[in-house]
Amino acid sequence: MNRSLFHRIAVVAFVFSALLLFAGRTSAAEISGTISSTLTIMDDSELVGDVTCMVAGAPCISFGSPGIQLRLNGFTITDGANPSNNCASSNFAEDGILVNGQHDVAILGPGLVEKFAGLGISLEGSTKVKVTRVTVSDNCFSGIFLFATTDSEIERNISVRNSIGSLGNPCGGT
Repeated sequence: MNRSLFHRIAVVAFVFSALLLFAGRTSAAEISGTISSTLTIMDDSELVGDVTCMVAGAPCISFGSPGIQLRLNGFTITDGANPSNNCASSNFAEDGILVNGQHDVAILGPGLVEKFAGLGISLEGSTKVKVTRVTVSDNCFSGIFLFATTDSEIERNISVRNSIGSLGNPCGGT
């Protein structure tokens, strides 16, 4: 075998090996700490610590792309801007997590979404949403709210003391 052909084969093998090594799925975006304006996730994301939301009049975390997931990894998302002990003056738009008009997304626990002036988790106009093993607690309105959302799996969740601000309207768990 001539030297030039051997060199070409070695280069092609090296490039192919490098592509295989780096072609794996990118790691998830890591979320923790304080969020002061709506965080729109566009790729798979995960909590790596507790989150305090200081967002007024809007959701804390919003899904901005189909086919992605948010892993809570046992951490808590809490509304620090307008905690639910003041539901009389709450803003219905201050949700913990919003999925609006998306397809094939997931919110995966374990994890806790609590004390939001609006909804814990709001699923609106979406399809194939999976919410599993999430605890929603002490939110002014529903823990998990579905509006025009179809073909979805909402399973193994816990809803406690939601609907504090619904003033007797049918609102609460899911």
